[in-house]
Amino acid sequence: MNFNIPFMSYRRYATIASLVLLVLSIGSLGFKGLNLGLDFSGGTLIEVSYEEAADLIEIRDLMTNNGFDDFQVVNFGSNADVLIKVADKNGNSQLGDVIYKFLQADDPSTELKRIEFVGPQIGTELRDQGGLGMLVALGMILLYVAFRFQYKFALGAVAALAHDVIIIFGLFSLFSWDFDLTVLAALLAVIGYSLNDTIVVSDRIRENFRGERGFEPHEIVNRSINQTLSRTLITSLTTLLVLLALFFFGGDMIKGFSQALIIGVLIGTYSSIYVVANMLLGMSLTQDDLAIPEPEGAEFDDMP
Repeated sequence: MNFNIPFMSYRRYATIASLVLLVLSIGSLGFKGLNLGLDFSGGTLIEVSYEEAADLIEIRDLMTNNGFDDFQVVNFGSNADVLIKVADKNGNSQLGDVIYKFLQADDPSTELKRIEFVGPQIGTELRDQGGLGMLVALGMILLYVAFRFQYKFALGAVAALAHDVIIIFGLFSLFSWDFDLTVLAALLAVIGYSLNDTIVVSDRIRENFRGERGFEPHEIVNRSINQTLSRTLITSLTTLLVLLALFFFGGDMIKGFSQALIIGVLIGTYSSIYVVANMLLGMSLTQDDLAIPEPEGAEFDDMP
């Protein structure tokens, strides 16, 4: 399928949209911060089972009436199994037993499946190590793209990845969605997905800059994006179909994971087209930048 969409004609609007999203994201992160889940904030997880379908609203009212305000009650597996997450920065390891006692007092058929406790110290370590892992991943990607392509492409790729990650962070902050280890795993997956799309587009731009003559840089970039657009759409749409199925039918346990990936696929597809291309044109990429250097002494090879 051949496309002829003038993407670079809208690059200024795309730049404004990206800047607005980045400012909102950074502002929300600065003022609100992230709504850290149990994995990072510390707390208690309780899984209980009932003989019949559990009334989640009644359980939430019971938790509120017993003085809890920062908790999450969801079905886990069947509608008779309930998972309760309670944030607790004080590190009370007996909290699970206390909750189970008043749940059983309300319904004697309540059966305890498991209790897990995450102390605030462990939560802090998980948060710090996860953040360090993300920075290392970005650094290694910078080195890979710099060796694989050219430094302008490396800067464009890392700018696109930073753009995607900051916006996902910002949306989770802005809408106060829970940010836990599953969301962090999704962010690392987004980095890989976005990088793959960026490399495909960048590789075609490099080839066309070396092979096409008599065209302006923005025309070559437009042609390159259009040539890879069918591949980008097929990959993104098939990935989104799976993620939408997980989001709507996968349950609350992986909702944050699928939500972050859905946003990441959409933002990553956008950034591989506009952020990378904008960076390359902004840094005045030319055919001379991508010219293959002749080996030393090649000028003497044609001499008789």
